[in-house]
Amino acid sequence: MPARITRLTDPAVTPSSHRLAWLASATDGTPLGSAFLRLFTTKGQTHLAELDIAVHPAERRQGVGTTLLDAAVVTARGERRRSVIAQAAQGSPGDAFLAARGFRKVLTLTYARLELVETDPGHLSRIVQQPRPGHHLTAWTGVVPPELALTYAASRRAMDDMPMGETDYGTVVWDVDRVVAAAEAIAKRGDTLYTVAAVHSSSGTIVGFSELVLPGDGNSDSDSDRNGDTINGRRREGQHYGTAVLPEHRGLGLGLWMKAKAILHARGLDSGLALLTDTAENNTPMRRVNDALGYRPTHTALEYQLDL
Repeated sequence: MPARITRLTDPAVTPSSHRLAWLASATDGTPLGSAFLRLFTTKGQTHLAELDIAVHPAERRQGVGTTLLDAAVVTARGERRRSVIAQAAQGSPGDAFLAARGFRKVLTLTYARLELVETDPGHLSRIVQQPRPGHHLTAWTGVVPPELALTYAASRRAMDDMPMGETDYGTVVWDVDRVVAAAEAIAKRGDTLYTVAAVHSSSGTIVGFSELVLPGDGNSDSDSDRNGDTINGRRREGQHYGTAVLPEHRGLGLGLWMKAKAILHARGLDSGLALLTDTAENNTPMRRVNDALGYRPTHTALEYQLDL
């Protein structure tokens, strides 16, 4: 029997996108799989959609994933999207599924993990304390302070040339409103955004940044392990969102400097955390930074793209 597809309402609206969702179920109502299609809505990315499909292992190879994919692609075309991107771990069923259905590989990502309990705070402190002539560090939690907002938003162009392979990613346009909205969205879901910025001392402008999102503690003390190990049985993990330096200030070790300070901050809050990061395989400078800080690769993921 073919799967029954039900379109759902997904409340996951962000300042830069919204999601559509579908549920695949059997005739008796048993869930078989789901699909989420994120439609980017900001200038420079309105051509793009991001797809996430999941099918229960016992229900694979019965057309469930294909039916969900067809529903998402029809909608993406109706929304006048030019490209749909999706990601899968290398060698996984999702990898084979996307490759067999017209998606092409456009980017390879290396995922890495850092257990804070295994880090050497002395090593991190030495990196942070090493002078970078003409620059100094500043940091904040949550929304960027008003006096730094304009220069911080302007510094986001440092991400414009990050390696993206052949991905039709478009251009992300940042202004103060978007910077503030992104931080507020993270806080709303219960997590904390910690940002380290490199400042050009003579001009007072921000020339680089490193963002680290740290997990919240749940709704009550009873939900969390006070040693930072788990919440509701789940491993506590932080996630690096972006680290970038303006082209005219690269080659000075600012990326390593900022990221080391962020890690020290996280370790001081909770040494039981693990921090996660992902980096384009061909982004050699950032992979070297991660190696120097003790990150260890965990797996490789492939970014796929379907051209509509």
